[in-house]
Amino acid sequence: QVQLVESGGGLVQAGGSLRLSCAASGRTFSTYVMGWFRQAPGKEREFVAHILRSGIMTRYADSVKGRFTISRDNAKNTVDLQMNSLKPEDTAVYYCAATSRLTLVSSPSDYDYWGQGIQVTVSS
Repeated sequence: QVQLVESGGGLVQAGGSLRLSCAASGRTFSTYVMGWFRQAPGKEREFVAHILRSGIMTRYADSVKGRFTISRDNAKNTVDLQMNSLKPEDTAVYYCAATSRLTLVSSPSDYDYWGQGIQVTVSS
């Protein structure tokens, strides 16, 4: 069982930056692939980024590639999402998620545990 709590969201102007952090409970954090997803009003939850257990490999949605960076610290049980050059279309509730699958999967249905979500609003 893993409990996830996101922090760091808020309101920012277009072109600005935010750093989201997700703190995980439990001693098995390093065994999970971690991901970030987002959901805008009226839209389905979509994949943003994920990172392998070791942190060696990451993958991003095309819409955020080059602007967002995912990282993890297995000693601190945290996974972060650095978001730069933010756009109004990045406005959404952002979710941290964990999966016990061994590969980088990008469907929300592949993830076992979810945080409560945190609002990110980018004004134009």
